[in-house]
Amino acid sequence: MSSIASMSGLTISRRGFLRGLVGAGLAAPRAVEAQQPERLYRIGMIERTPIGINAANVQAFRHGLRDLGYVEGEHFVLEYRSADGQDQRFPGLASELARLKVDLILTRGTPAALAAKNATGAIPVVIIGVGDPVGQGLVASLAHPGANITG
Repeated sequence: MSSIASMSGLTISRRGFLRGLVGAGLAAPRAVEAQQPERLYRIGMIERTPIGINAANVQAFRHGLRDLGYVEGEHFVLEYRSADGQDQRFPGLASELARLKVDLILTRGTPAALAAKNATGAIPVVIIGVGDPVGQGLVASLAHPGANITG
C-alpha cells in the first residue's frame, strides 16, 4: 500500500486521502442546505382597480424591484387587493393585509391610505396619490410624517 503522507508515524494511504476528499465534498452541500433561506418579504398592495386593468402599473412595480435585485417568489411576494371601484371595501382589504402580517402596505389614493392607517399602526404604509396627506390626517407633516405612514 503506497502512502502519500507520513507524519509522526501516521501513514495515510491514497485511498484514505481520496475517501476524505470525497467525504468532505459530499458534506459541503449539506452544510449549505442547512443555512437559513433568505427571508421572503410580503408586500401588500391596495388598489381601487382590478389587477387586470392595473397590470401595466403592477408590472412596472415588479420590474423596478427586479432592477434593484429583488426577484418575485425569491425575495418577495405581492399580495394584491382590489376594491373594484368601491371605496367602502378598503377597510376590509386593509384589515385582511394586516391579519396576513405583510411587511409593507402600498396604497394609492386617500380612501386606501386612510383604511391602511386605521388597520395597522405597526406595518409600514407607503401612500401615493393623496392630494393633502396633512389635511387628511394621514401624516403630521410632509417633512416628518410620523407613525408608520410615509409617501
